[in-house]
Amino acid sequence: MSVPAFIDVTEEDQASELRAYLKSKGAEISEENSEGGLHVDLAQIIEACDVCLKDDDKDVESVMNSIVSLLLILETEKQEALIDSLCEKLVKFREGERPSLRMQLLSNLFHGMDENTTVRHTVYCGLIKVAASCNAIAFIPTELDQVRKWITDWNLDTEKKHTLLRLVYDALVDCKKRSAFVFVSDLHLRSLRCIVRALKDPSTYLFDHLLALKPVRFLEGELIHDLLTIFVSAKLAAYVKFYQSNKDFIESLGLSHEQNMAKMRLLTFMGMAVEMKEISFDTMQQELQIGAEDVEAFVIDAVRTKMVYCKIDQTQRKVVVSHSTHRTFGKQQWQQLHDTLCSWKQNLATVKSSLQTLSPSA
Repeated sequence: MSVPAFIDVTEEDQASELRAYLKSKGAEISEENSEGGLHVDLAQIIEACDVCLKDDDKDVESVMNSIVSLLLILETEKQEALIDSLCEKLVKFREGERPSLRMQLLSNLFHGMDENTTVRHTVYCGLIKVAASCNAIAFIPTELDQVRKWITDWNLDTEKKHTLLRLVYDALVDCKKRSAFVFVSDLHLRSLRCIVRALKDPSTYLFDHLLALKPVRFLEGELIHDLLTIFVSAKLAAYVKFYQSNKDFIESLGLSHEQNMAKMRLLTFMGMAVEMKEISFDTMQQELQIGAEDVEAFVIDAVRTKMVYCKIDQTQRKVVVSHSTHRTFGKQQWQQLHDTLCSWKQNLATVKSSLQTLSPSA
């Protein structure tokens, strides 16, 4: 594979150009090449290359590819320590930042090396670590057959083989966990939005079906679930207490406290109407936190929702309920419905029997 070079010159001049460039960026390195040869120059260049990693991607890739191109022309025995050092730089420097660039540089090095070179194992491990840190393991070859072939090609000992397989396994598992976390987080957000949308809807008054949803059950223990539970079955006083402790939370959801109060008054009244067929004005004032002058207007608005059917008895200062929708419909409500239908059936049977007595042909 041909690796892009920093500049088309001799290896010594290229090393000298790299030294000058790094020094211009503030690195503590001499512009003069070492008398020890190219591998010593590269050791010093790699040690100082941190400064160029702060530059824009274009410059960094050009400089780092130049270092890679010089590494690839070294004798194999001189490469290992230098490649270890470079990989460590790319894996750990500014960890979590610019992962695509670091992966590209490691990939250039990996694919530029001879396939059977043992030190290629170090580069591959670096690729796995960087990819795992940014949830990009899918872009790295991790098929078991391919990894096993590399283990054979690189002639890894048992310890390195186990370390590599564990690294690949952990990266794949972590990637799946992150994907699951993203999915759960998205599900969490969708559930929250669903609840808020229902609470905001001026024509929605029944919320018990939301509590039965599996994604919503995952929210149990969170404030949004507590708020939903209040709208499902609690009274106005419970909402007021919740609001006093969580004003910022209510506002962060984009909910109107005044609208919540109005809806909770109706829901509280619906619950009262199920339990009592006659409700005094005093009870309504206390439970709904309204003044005596507001009772009549409240009842009129409640009847308009068709959730409650009732009439006002001004003389006796009470509300007479004829029907109210249940806020929740569970096992108890099904049993009540069953009992009512059975009673109707029995009454109809009695009526039929009476008619047959009066007129045998009926």
